[in-house]
Amino acid sequence: MQHADFLAWHTRMGYTYDSGGSALGVSRSTYANLLRGTHRDSGTPVQYDRRTALACAALEAGLAPAGGQ
Repeated sequence: MQHADFLAWHTRMGYTYDSGGSALGVSRSTYANLLRGTHRDSGTPVQYDRRTALACAALEAGLAPAGGQ
């Protein structure tokens, strides 16, 4: 997943910072970093790992978390 892919997913899903962070199970500030594409503190690029890409795909497909959480 690249930054542009994440931005497109965010737009398709219609998430806010809070709802997107909640959906992915990350803090609002972490979600903001993902949207920005860089870490606010250091300015280093965000690495979109495989878990994030899979979580985004699962949410878009309407899948619930394992164990019903």
